[in-house]
Amino acid sequence: MAGKKPQFLIFKEIGGRPDVRLFRNNCGTAIMPDGSYVKYGLCNPGGSDLIGWRSITITPDMVGRRVALFTAIEVKSGKGRPDKDQRNFIKQVKKAGGLAGVARSPASAEKIIDLPKDNI
Repeated sequence: MAGKKPQFLIFKEIGGRPDVRLFRNNCGTAIMPDGSYVKYGLCNPGGSDLIGWRSITITPDMVGRRVALFTAIEVKSGKGRPDKDQRNFIKQVKKAGGLAGVARSPASAEKIIDLPKDNI
């Protein structure tokens, strides 16, 4: 595992779970041939590096149907910190009931997608 980027490790380990689907969300700005700028990526600016969902089975007292929880994992290495837009995006996802946070390893990403017992 040494020398591999945290994002790759998180994508491989967490994204390989049967209840999780993650996509790489490249965000940025491109200059078009006519000189105009076009932003790309989901929720740019501020969209997290890994976007997707975690499927959960609702308990019988909650109708027993399966739902997908929007999931946003902002990957940082070392002492890297999310910028203002990234922090706001994470805040908005959580406020809406999704799973979001900053991860530096597969273990920290696991903590983001594991629901607290009072939410299960």
